[in-house]
Amino acid sequence: MSRRRPWKTALGVLFTALMLFPVYWIVNVSLTKTSDMRADPPHWFPWDPTLEGYTAVFDQQLANLGTSLLVGLGCVALTLVISAPAGYAIAKLRAPGATTLNFVLLVAQMIPSVVMAMGFYAMYVRLGWLNSVWGLIIADSTIAVPFGVLLFTAFMSGIPREIMQAATVDGAGPWRTFRSIVMPVSRNSALTVALFAFLWAWSDFIFASTLNRNGDLIPITLGIFNYIGNNTTQWNAILATAAVASLPAAVLLVVAQRYVAGGVTAGAVKD
Repeated sequence: MSRRRPWKTALGVLFTALMLFPVYWIVNVSLTKTSDMRADPPHWFPWDPTLEGYTAVFDQQLANLGTSLLVGLGCVALTLVISAPAGYAIAKLRAPGATTLNFVLLVAQMIPSVVMAMGFYAMYVRLGWLNSVWGLIIADSTIAVPFGVLLFTAFMSGIPREIMQAATVDGAGPWRTFRSIVMPVSRNSALTVALFAFLWAWSDFIFASTLNRNGDLIPITLGIFNYIGNNTTQWNAILATAAVASLPAAVLLVVAQRYVAGGVTAGAVKD
């Protein structure tokens, strides 16, 4: 094996540091006192750190964090309930129009969120679903469901047909086969779809600002937006909110990275 050249390692470290610098600066400012915000030159390290920003987060934004958690988990549940059976039907049951449906799902992922938000707004006004958590869950799911169906289809297409036939011989119908055979085998894909659905819902701002701006329960992204408008001088509190809001996504990605790697590459290689 050839040894890695030192300049390549140094270049990788440099690029990594540049990409992570905004994250570091968020943490640095979140621990900086308001009186030190305009220091010249700026404080590159929190020499005299304060937790007043994080105190403000838990005093003012805790309800919004709970709303984002509810929306994220609801989006995960709705996405899995729709996309897993749909992927199974396309991959194994030879559902009519499967090719056309795959094309439609690809096109759906190309539609800008702003355009979809305007369409949802027009529908929700007539249905009375504006400023509701469930309306926001449904809207966020429209981003995750096409991705979920395509991923489940790719993985389930690679499940050996002999397993399906053995289940049929044992008396299992299509639903029982899906529930007892296909879904346990598709664990990595299900975790990948669930993770991406949660992250999309957790980080959504377009749908939240369009469909839930005046709701009693608002997600954390909209809470940060409103917080900036009301507290433009308390940047430590604003960036502390951003740091806390980023923490669940970072933890989930670290914990589930090996499942995500297996789920994303599922179906890419055929035996």
